[in-house]
Amino acid sequence: MAEVDRENDVLRFAQDLFEKNPDWITFYREVLGLSGIVRRRYRSPASLAEFEQTPAYTEIQEMLTRLRMRAIDPLTVDQTTRVITVRLPKCLHDALKAEAHQHQTSMNKLCISKLLQIIDGSFVPSDVGR
Repeated sequence: MAEVDRENDVLRFAQDLFEKNPDWITFYREVLGLSGIVRRRYRSPASLAEFEQTPAYTEIQEMLTRLRMRAIDPLTVDQTTRVITVRLPKCLHDALKAEAHQHQTSMNKLCISKLLQIIDGSFVPSDVGR
């Protein structure tokens, strides 16, 4: 499959799903999740990283953001919630709290937004070789 065709295929799938007005969790799972169309079409880390630099990926992120602005009825979402505990210094906690306040949102929503963003692997310390 040609690169442009693969990109258009993924974007068309995301647009079709978006038009059905799903909750953001369903959209994420079906498009960007581990078994979503993006991971099925872009199997290697290199091809996935390339796709994440495209206008199509940006448009998918914008759709996800618009869906996240809506309230979710927990009874309609077929997804359990998991909780993680993150240890962080007080200064970082304070910065996140201030940023959430600035965006007029909760720290939970801010942190989820940050987790949904692309991250350059060179900025993530590895535990290998410790």
